Amino acid sequence: MTDSLLARLSPPAVEKDLSGAVMDTFTTTAGPLGDVLVASSAEGVTYLRPVGDVDGFRAEYRRRLGRPLVPGTTGPSIGARTPVDLRACSSFERDVLDATASIPAGQTRPYGWVAREVGSPAAVRAVGTVLARNPVPLIVPCHRVTKADGSLGRYMLGEEAKARLLADEGADLEGLAAFTAARTVLVGSDTTGIACLPSCHHARRITDAHRVSFRSAAAARDAGYRGCTVCRPGW
Repeated sequence: MTDSLLARLSPPAVEKDLSGAVMDTFTTTAGPLGDVLVASSAEGVTYLRPVGDVDGFRAEYRRRLGRPLVPGTTGPSIGARTPVDLRACSSFERDVLDATASIPAGQTRPYGWVAREVGSPAAVRAVGTVLARNPVPLIVPCHRVTKADGSLGRYMLGEEAKARLLADEGADLEGLAAFTAARTVLVGSDTTGIACLPSCHHARRITDAHRVSFRSAAAARDAGYRGCTVCRPGW
């Protein structure tokens, strides 16, 4: 995995109460889909959700992290480089979020890919559960994780939001949908003998004349293809 989330911690401004105790704070800031409520500790963003019921946001934060929130003065900008604090997550949850954060913008990976990346290839459902509760969507890009057949699947902020985020990142949604309709899960180049996931930037460079479609990793392997070392389709 690249650039661990926990290695990006960069402490923001700290709020303290009258006793000097550090307080977790929340603010409203702009996100790629509109304004969001953002909670932060001294180490980074801990929780993020679309603007809505503030009391509900604070109650859910206390339920998840066991700490109250107080209004802050300034909020961080939201993006892939925003510092995060995931210490409240389990080690498995952090691994899943870390692997998800490594997916390049405009590309997608299936839940099974994330499970393999964290060393638990059979834990596909558990990966889905973690991402469905992602504390920091829009920072950790769970919208880039799809169903095994390549279809977009559900997203905590809505399927339309998922498609919009991917399109804004440059994903070829029409092309990916065509691969899904054809039941293609890997594409190979007959000139290199390498197979990629369809959204991999290397796959997008294969011309129609040299593209070979596969419905499974086993089929690609049996045909003598090697897996791309960039998108790591796994077999």
